[in-house]
Amino acid sequence: MSPTAPTTPPAATATFAISDLAREFGITPRTIRFWEDQGILAPDREGNKRIFTRRDRARLKMALRGKRLGLSLAEIKDLIGMYNSTEDETPQLLQCLRVMEKRRLALQQQREDIEAMLADIGQFESLCREELTRRQGR
Repeated sequence: MSPTAPTTPPAATATFAISDLAREFGITPRTIRFWEDQGILAPDREGNKRIFTRRDRARLKMALRGKRLGLSLAEIKDLIGMYNSTEDETPQLLQCLRVMEKRRLALQQQREDIEAMLADIGQFESLCREELTRRQGR
């Protein structure tokens, strides 16, 4: 398994240390502190030690997935924050679909832009080669 692939924690473990989550998700404690600073995670404290719950773990997993999908921090926070409010997850699922569609369209546009640039580069390379061939034939 790759070092960034999350592993399943033991079922009996109700809390996690920052090092546990860092190891599980293949990230640094600094990254976890970043998500905490952004309000995504809210671990309990025992002195200076952070104690993360299963809820924190799930929120971290969702945040990392959102980042991997290229969502903005605001989009990630909005989607995660929606899961606090109700038992009916229909609005959250609909919003998630809207965000994913927006992201899909942006990626498709980027792909089209890249294809157009590659075509332009190909044309320019051809012109350069033709000019070199013409100059070598003199």
